[in-house]
Amino acid sequence: MDEEATTSTPTAPYPAEWEADVALRDGAAMHIRPILPDDADALQRMHLGQSAQSVYFRFFAPMERLSDKDLHRFTHVDHHDRVALVLTEGSEIRAVGRFDVVAAGEAEVAFYVADTEQGRGLGSVLLEHLAAAARERGVHRFVADVLPGNAKMIRVFSDAGYEVEQRMEDGVVSVSFDIEETERSWRVMAERERHAEALSMRAVLAATSLVVVRLGPDGGEGHVLAAAAARSVLTSGGFGGPVHLVGLAEETAPGPDGAAVRRHDSLASVERPVELAVVAGPSEDVVDAVPALGELGVRALVVLSHGWGEQGPAGMHRQRRLLRRTREAGMRVVGPASFGVVGNGEAGRYNASLWADGPDPTARRGIGLFCQSASAGLALRSTAARRGLPVASFLSSGLRVDVSGNDTMQFWSVHEPTAVGAVYLESIGNPRKFSRIARHLSATTPLVAVVSGQTGQATPPGHAVRTSTQPQRVLTEMLRQAGVVRARTQREMLDVAGLLLAQPLPAGPRTAVVSSSASLAALVADVAAAQGLQVAGRPVTLDPLAGAEAYEAALAALRARDDWDAVVIAVAPPPGRTDPAVAAAIARAASDDPRTWVSSVHGLHGLTAELSAGESCVPSMTTVEDAVTALAGAMRHAAWREHADDPLVDPAGIDPVAAREVLAEPLGALGAGRRERLDTGTAQRLLACYGIDTLPATTVDGPDAAVAAAERIGWPVALKTKNEVLRHRTDLGGVRLDLTDADALREAMALMENRTREVLGRTSAFEVQAMAPPGVACVVRGTEDDLYGPVVSFGLGGDATELLGDVSHRITPLTASDVADMVRSVRAAPRLLGHRGLPPVDVAALEDVIARVSMLTDDLPEVVDVTLNPVIVGERGACITSFSVEVAHPVRQDAGRRALPIPPAEDEERAGVGQ
Repeated sequence: MDEEATTSTPTAPYPAEWEADVALRDGAAMHIRPILPDDADALQRMHLGQSAQSVYFRFFAPMERLSDKDLHRFTHVDHHDRVALVLTEGSEIRAVGRFDVVAAGEAEVAFYVADTEQGRGLGSVLLEHLAAAARERGVHRFVADVLPGNAKMIRVFSDAGYEVEQRMEDGVVSVSFDIEETERSWRVMAERERHAEALSMRAVLAATSLVVVRLGPDGGEGHVLAAAAARSVLTSGGFGGPVHLVGLAEETAPGPDGAAVRRHDSLASVERPVELAVVAGPSEDVVDAVPALGELGVRALVVLSHGWGEQGPAGMHRQRRLLRRTREAGMRVVGPASFGVVGNGEAGRYNASLWADGPDPTARRGIGLFCQSASAGLALRSTAARRGLPVASFLSSGLRVDVSGNDTMQFWSVHEPTAVGAVYLESIGNPRKFSRIARHLSATTPLVAVVSGQTGQATPPGHAVRTSTQPQRVLTEMLRQAGVVRARTQREMLDVAGLLLAQPLPAGPRTAVVSSSASLAALVADVAAAQGLQVAGRPVTLDPLAGAEAYEAALAALRARDDWDAVVIAVAPPPGRTDPAVAAAIARAASDDPRTWVSSVHGLHGLTAELSAGESCVPSMTTVEDAVTALAGAMRHAAWREHADDPLVDPAGIDPVAAREVLAEPLGALGAGRRERLDTGTAQRLLACYGIDTLPATTVDGPDAAVAAAERIGWPVALKTKNEVLRHRTDLGGVRLDLTDADALREAMALMENRTREVLGRTSAFEVQAMAPPGVACVVRGTEDDLYGPVVSFGLGGDATELLGDVSHRITPLTASDVADMVRSVRAAPRLLGHRGLPPVDVAALEDVIARVSMLTDDLPEVVDVTLNPVIVGERGACITSFSVEVAHPVRQDAGRRALPIPPAEDEERAGVGQ
């Protein structure tokens, strides 16, 4: 029930960052935004269409119309203590969710969903977005009064993953629950998002009807590209749905088997309904065609032509108009400047791309390909064709105004024909979401990725994405954390994908070697060792001119051994031509062996008929280095899968509610776009909310105060300058340790004052601190990055670590295996594990600190930087002797609420970044 506001909180600015487009349970999209005073008429229209029961469940009484007073109260909110969000379709409101603060940290929540929209998941979407908004406003608990007959509303709360408490009072069910994110609530949100976004992609990659539309003059880009796409559609086999061609009367080729092909002069004569439209032509004509396509029931639009964001601000404006028009019409958009799509659904497989099908387009299962630019699409499709790789699905996102690699991976997770995913990324718009989706997909469907360029952070023209200040290694480790096999080139990516498609995952690193020459066998063994594989036994070397019988005997003996998990076969006959009988012998040997077989057979590339037997095929790579690299990638993926289902870290003593209360005051005084370092006391209280205890330090301004502080603390003590440059530098005189008496302390302070004047040209304040137990100095850091979101980093202390970049990074949330891998993946890790006979330190205590920092950065996007430097890790425990925390108002992209991409300019404004 809604009550009049009881606080005097002034109205907050309209929170534009809460606006989003969302995919519903059935895959359709709606817009969510804060309510506006102008929504009164639309709210009344929605109310008048409700059943008596729905009105009674919401207001506990009959209410034929909302009074003017009620309409004013519902539509005029302060966006702080009284918040309301609406889900809209065009100008109509389909659902309203609101919360009103009733006590410190507690708010009453209520929903009102149009009867016509019941069962589409509007309530769960509103709850996600309201909970995220409430956490930003310092609310940590929702309460609600629900009539006993309104079981649907109670299920909305419990099904979201929250622990719901219920009690009956005066015939009403009083419900309450904490809204802080838990692993369960996070997984529920991610699963709902995956289901909705995968459904929204069905019209793109599993359409049952197509229309190819040519716009613009004869001979223009629209004509050329639309004609090419039409030829691909008409010459591909297996699609049984209707195909419409508009403005392409000259296309006279027959349609796919079973497809009904119809040609039209204009969209006006096309019969409804049509699911997928492929369009090419001048950009303004494409935008203007959207309403007509919407009238046909089109749910997805592929734009092949150029003339958009790559042409500067005017083109970017056209991109935004295209997205808004299509969102209003309920369409997903692929492109602009896309190379097209290949889909496979109930009506069969269709090739709506600019590349004609390669070998065996009717294969039951195959590779899913994703890329961005048309040039990358051309390279991928042609390379896959040369290797004989069956393509189950393909999508080129072009300038990626809407549909992205994330959407494509969501679809692959429910698409049985896509057995392996391969993604070529030229930019990543939301890496944290990419990591989450890729991690889920990789657990069942192997995923291989190439990130273009040398750094992985280049932004092609027309791609409106945020930038990052993180090192390139963050991207590498994000992919590894998500179980993605990272390849260096498209060729390597398709080598790995072909191996994963054709062969089982290796059970371990033990690798047998079979070769036609001793030198080639030695090369294979050397490359295998460099890639982390273990050569099993002595390589099997055959005569360079050995025939099929010799290979059959050698491979039969190999199959009888149980000391290997995978085998690399290298055949390079001196005459330069491989005997087909030798290839057939290899294929037969592998056909009923459950282990992993890969080869480099001269003259054979990819998945070939010569190396196939029954349902099995031994992939052949161009070089032995390629073969071993592909096998090593498959092995790393298999090892990752062993921990794919590990739970997220959840250390005891975490209190995000108290942490938000600590942050409330400094954030309240902080202007938008500014960041501020917390004072020592506030930072200590914040860290304590996550169980991160720090060693106290006392600031002193002279020798007498330093001695007095040391007497209170107890000898021995450490003396540190507070200057950021010197405070961790014993070599520069910024730190003195193990001071055991007053004379030593006074002398140290005098020397340090002189040293700071020499180095800095001025003096500095000092700190006196108890001595930490001896151990290894480490640095743990959590950073809120504009692109990646929360990034946790770890390294050992010292200049060498910083200069050599010996730091590991992960994107939250983390599992225990993620944390353990962080510690062990740095090159200096042996110092922690017992180097040169020294006793190992308490790595478990260090991992606990990293886990707690990961929880803090994941929960609190307001914390833009938390640095623990140093963390002294001893034989027992870890001691944090210095720390800093910086805060700012959050701009996180992936904040625990579902959202489709928003128009680039709006995203830039909200994120505070330029084009």
